[in-house]
Amino acid sequence: MDFELTDEQELVRSTVREFAEAELAPVAGEIDRDHRFPEEVLPKMAGMNLMGMPYPEEYGGAGTDYVSYMIALEEVSRGCATTGVIMTAHTTLATFPIYKFGSQAQKDKYLSDMASGRRLGAFALTEPAAGTDAAAGTCTAIRKDNSYVLNGSKIFISNAPFAEIYIVFAKTDPDAQGTRGMSAFIVERDTPGFSVGEAEHKLGIRGSSTPPLYFTNCQVPADALLGQEGQGFKIAMQTLDGGRIGIGAQALGIAQAALDAAVAYAKERVQFGKPIASLQAIQWMIADMATSIDAARLLVYRAASNIDHGFPYSTEGAMAKLFASETATRVADRAIQIHGGYGYTESYPVERHYRDAKITELYEGTSEVQRMVIARAALR
Repeated sequence: MDFELTDEQELVRSTVREFAEAELAPVAGEIDRDHRFPEEVLPKMAGMNLMGMPYPEEYGGAGTDYVSYMIALEEVSRGCATTGVIMTAHTTLATFPIYKFGSQAQKDKYLSDMASGRRLGAFALTEPAAGTDAAAGTCTAIRKDNSYVLNGSKIFISNAPFAEIYIVFAKTDPDAQGTRGMSAFIVERDTPGFSVGEAEHKLGIRGSSTPPLYFTNCQVPADALLGQEGQGFKIAMQTLDGGRIGIGAQALGIAQAALDAAVAYAKERVQFGKPIASLQAIQWMIADMATSIDAARLLVYRAASNIDHGFPYSTEGAMAKLFASETATRVADRAIQIHGGYGYTESYPVERHYRDAKITELYEGTSEVQRMVIARAALR
């Protein structure tokens, strides 16, 4: 499939790249060192219609195609991987379920504020004993008259506590086998019985806040139910199918930033009387890095294009995330190697890219999960 970009998509890339280089890259190191959530950049991104790109303008979005959204996410992540995950967690994980499965009343109440970036969203599926095995979750939502009462906890929730709207998954039928009793709910931050714990201290994407959530007799109205009872697992999996493409785009941005830094350093670093870029060993590393990034980009764009054309994208999204995330880690590793001892210090950004890259192999489905999805499709 030919991925020659349209004039509009090229404009998205140049516009977002200019923003990322001016507003994100200069503060990315400080955000990482201080574990600081970059609240100040989100209104600027909202003003550029970056927080709800693939959603219709009637709901406050930008009405762009999904490929354009992935291009923007790649460029944002190239400037700051932390900001990239904030963007995709909000746009894909939190906003999509309401757009796809929400009632008209729920869309009217939440979608415009979320797609426009006025209110930040979060997605709460993972629990201490339920990561890949989502069916092992123990969070419950028991119907009581015209409400549901939530009890339990969630972990690794990106954007909490800065988010105002949470998509929360809980069992409405605790006795149901497997995933059948799981349902989804829209929970607002100020709901009594809902609290947020202390943020995790992480290896990378340190400015992305990921604390646990606690629900203690947290009562939400019956119309907070998203979709139908028992439909929660379907909502979660369809949301993650698209989210994985976003993580692939985030990984692309990290990999491109690492390559850019490696190329610049190789041209300026002189050893044995000449820039190390003239050494074949360095040239071959850079060639492999550039080729892998280009291949990953084609996989990400293909998966996004499938969404735009109404084609299946679950397997394609898994391929894109698998290859792009492992490429990011590998490219960042080579970037450190090219920098030598300096690459191991905070004086250069490649050590941050290396730390940021690793999480893309883990969240929204580990590399092993992606291989399961791909293998099942191939064996069918």
